[in-house]
Amino acid sequence: MSPSSDAPSSSALAEAMNLSSGQIVQEFGYDDDVDLDLRDAIEDLIGGELEDEDTQEIVDAVVLWWREGDGDLTDALVDTLSNIESGAPVWVLTPKAGRDGHVMPAEVQESAGIAGLRVMSSVSLAPDWTGTRLASRTN
Repeated sequence: MSPSSDAPSSSALAEAMNLSSGQIVQEFGYDDDVDLDLRDAIEDLIGGELEDEDTQEIVDAVVLWWREGDGDLTDALVDTLSNIESGAPVWVLTPKAGRDGHVMPAEVQESAGIAGLRVMSSVSLAPDWTGTRLASRTN
């Protein structure tokens, strides 16, 4: 089985991540262990490249690759909020249970709450990665 056969289709991603063509998506936490097929599928879906951590553009969504040992998740989540459109999703991608760098869901939930976000859903987005969708708290 080739690695690309496990890649999500753009339509499955569109449904799971609620992204669409023309949106600007900022990426944090890129490293050599990210799922390149998933990145390519996201870029195909939005019709452009992911913006890096230093972009000054207002973005429609954020993808944060996060592993145990990457530092303080709450601080990282706060950083993702600097250029994001109000109400836009923050996707925290963590290694699945049993994989190196796995992050407990409770840690994601606690950090999200401290950062002013709430967990909306969690889905399998790639063979080794789980995506947790966060949203801004509403008053």
